[in-house]
Amino acid sequence: MNDATGLLLKEVEAFCKAVGMAESTFGRQVVNDGKLCTRLRAGKNVTLETALRIREHISQQSPQPDSVEIKPESEGSRLKVTGSKRMKHVTDDRPFRFYDNRQKYLAFVNTCNEKWKVAQRATQELTHIRPSPPALRLFDAGVGDSTVLSHLMRAMHRRFPTIPFFIVGKEVSLEDVRLTLEKLPDRFIEHPSSVIIITNLYYAEAPWLMPNDVAKASALNWLEMPLQGDSAHEFGEQLRGIDKELVDGWQVKANEKSGNPMYVRPSVLVMFREDHRFLLDDVIPKRGQAAGGDYDLILASQPWRARMNAEFKVRHVLAPLAKSLRPGGRLLTAQSCGEDPGLELVRKIWPDEDPFQVDRHELIKTLKEYLGRGAQNYNFNAGSEAKSIIRYYMHTLPTEISEAIGTSTLFAAWNAAIYVGQIEDERLDPVISSGEYLDATAEILHKHNGIWFNDETFVVSKKRDI
Repeated sequence: MNDATGLLLKEVEAFCKAVGMAESTFGRQVVNDGKLCTRLRAGKNVTLETALRIREHISQQSPQPDSVEIKPESEGSRLKVTGSKRMKHVTDDRPFRFYDNRQKYLAFVNTCNEKWKVAQRATQELTHIRPSPPALRLFDAGVGDSTVLSHLMRAMHRRFPTIPFFIVGKEVSLEDVRLTLEKLPDRFIEHPSSVIIITNLYYAEAPWLMPNDVAKASALNWLEMPLQGDSAHEFGEQLRGIDKELVDGWQVKANEKSGNPMYVRPSVLVMFREDHRFLLDDVIPKRGQAAGGDYDLILASQPWRARMNAEFKVRHVLAPLAKSLRPGGRLLTAQSCGEDPGLELVRKIWPDEDPFQVDRHELIKTLKEYLGRGAQNYNFNAGSEAKSIIRYYMHTLPTEISEAIGTSTLFAAWNAAIYVGQIEDERLDPVISSGEYLDATAEILHKHNGIWFNDETFVVSKKRDI
């Protein structure tokens, strides 16, 4: 269950408890589904329209004054009951994580070409690495729907067609793991000497495929998937057949303080072709062994919330990843940086909005300080503005930006801007109700003949002569 689904479920539970209504009755009245809460607890998602309908019903039907009151806080919402039916902390006060909003995420990645641009940039790093036996080792610190990874694997095959691949992808989202598995059959056909691993472990654990906690390590859910046959169709059928194991292994819960998703069960899924097992014997990781680390290339694209401070980003993400590089290995990081029409649109509604406060220079400076004397073993390359900045666009047809812009184009541009700017839902309600965002979006699209966004990149590489 992701954070957005969990928060919605707790709102429904609190409302039903406060008014003395059965959950099944609530589901039937609001969405004609008496098993609504059961489905939410099982991790099923609902559409944004359904979620808005549920929250609107709760808001309208809550009795006053001894009723459920949804109070917006700094970054999220907390349900409380006032008056004689006061309930303390019906839900926790963790912040809502904007990037966990599935509908906005899918709309963004399907209308903008950020992933393709990041993949192009990552491909350039292949010219600098020198793999050593038994395999080229890649770590993707946030697989997402695997668009970037699949592009990068194609480029890897073109440059290193005969070298075995050891690829580890960190991904906590069950939905994204499913999307990733859909893209892998063709990769196993083009490059059969591949070992591809998906894990939900934390950044400090995932590169080594081993939880740091002894108890969690002993309970590690290790899934080995040797693929039978020699066709993409056969591989696809087998990968679709392990959905039950994925549901069991990729359950999540929310951190009570930060709202970050945490695994319920540490899991590692290892995939390779059975007919290449003998050739890959030294590449296939074994349960109970720290088989990761020593990576030739690590890709960290948008691995954090923009508003987190530099110390958090370094301690929990950058430092563990840098330490898992092999000599000559390279860590490429990409993050949003603003100074684009997307941020200009956001500031038309919220003039003081500043979501991208930690730039690459501050991150590198903080990483050096965190590594201490160990920093001498690394090279840090922030790059010039011209080389560091990646500009990506929202897809539009030449005729779409005209005097009267279509509603779908306006919605897509607005969604992309608030997604990149990580604007929380509770701040959107009054803006959407007034309709002013449509005029602001149309103005930006006309001014720039479209909309684009900027990412900045930097590289940390481990010196070869250490």
